[in-house]
Amino acid sequence: MSQPSLIERLAILADAAKYDASCASSGTSKRNSKNGTGIGSTEGMGICHAYAPDGRCISLLKILLTNHCVFDCHYCINRKSSNVRRARFTPQEVVDLTLSFYRRNYIEGLFLSSGIVRNSSHTMEQMVEVGRILREEHDFRGYIHLKTIPEADSELVRQAGLWADRVSINVELPTKAGLTKLAPDKSEAVIEGAMADVKEAIAENKDARKHFRSAPKFAPAGQSTQMIVGADAASDADIVGKASALYGQFRLRRVYYSAFSPIPDASSVLPLKRPPLIREHRLYQSDWLMRFYGFAPQEVQAAAGADGMLPLDIDPKLAWALKFRESFPVDVNRAPREMLLRVPGLGTKVVGAILASRRHRTLRLEDVAKLTVSVAKLRPFIVTADWRPVLLTDRADLRTLITPQRSEQLELFAA
Repeated sequence: MSQPSLIERLAILADAAKYDASCASSGTSKRNSKNGTGIGSTEGMGICHAYAPDGRCISLLKILLTNHCVFDCHYCINRKSSNVRRARFTPQEVVDLTLSFYRRNYIEGLFLSSGIVRNSSHTMEQMVEVGRILREEHDFRGYIHLKTIPEADSELVRQAGLWADRVSINVELPTKAGLTKLAPDKSEAVIEGAMADVKEAIAENKDARKHFRSAPKFAPAGQSTQMIVGADAASDADIVGKASALYGQFRLRRVYYSAFSPIPDASSVLPLKRPPLIREHRLYQSDWLMRFYGFAPQEVQAAAGADGMLPLDIDPKLAWALKFRESFPVDVNRAPREMLLRVPGLGTKVVGAILASRRHRTLRLEDVAKLTVSVAKLRPFIVTADWRPVLLTDRADLRTLITPQRSEQLELFAA
């Protein structure tokens, strides 16, 4: 059987990488080649698919080193028992592709993951070599994200952090039971041990750089992880609890959520259809509440129903507000920032604008309306100089009144 061409292998391995959501490129140190040395930049604009927190668009070549794998994770299209076309790059081929795409202004960086070929350490060694060649031999200053392998030798994972802006280790599933059932070759203890090693290396590097400016940077954009949603029986409350624990234990930059997608020749232990994509969106919103709005994980979990699932028709903050109406209404002219952030419909920027405005004037309802997309969602939860909701906040049908009406998708061939 003939070896696939480079373009054919690129098509196979780029498509195989699409299931990994953790490819953002934010938080790294700024580098460029404006002084005439090196190649690449972490600051520019291009043809892009990832967004930094400041709104910059970052394009990444997102591929696998190989989709061969000795593991047999039930949910993975590249598992050992899967009947998919296999392909493999050498480290030099990945380097050549990265530089070639960069010079054509297609990309600004590389996101590299891999199946496990031969063994974990061998595969990790090849991925580290990609980073080394780019940085040492070509002085590449663009963004590099390496998906590290927890079963690999810890020294190899540490080497990855010296070449990459960000490293990540997927926890895969939110519960130990789910991991044992669907990924029998993987271990929660091994995964979390590797994440702890990366956390320690990042901390040691920060301390070293305080004393020695010449100390090399280690994963300046930190580490992240990804959880698959809907492949096992874990509820949203389970996922929120796991994410909170990961942030606390390993100081992660991000936890990414990826809705399970049915795959060809799937195992009978997997669901027959994918969860609604809005569930993934609600989990990202709950993640935002914990990271930027001051919500404790227990409060986000309290917004879920008796089955532990977050409502799909309303966002988690509104669900929490409807359950804990005794916290409302909030006086926008007097309430502290922490309480304003709990008002449905008020984001961090709007709260900042309210705090700045009320120093100079007493806010009326129309003033708040100018700062928001729709004041209708706010009215039951706020007090202004000329507005008080009275009994509106306690109405039994309040959820119906303020829940956005969902439009049904028309069927193209409906009778």
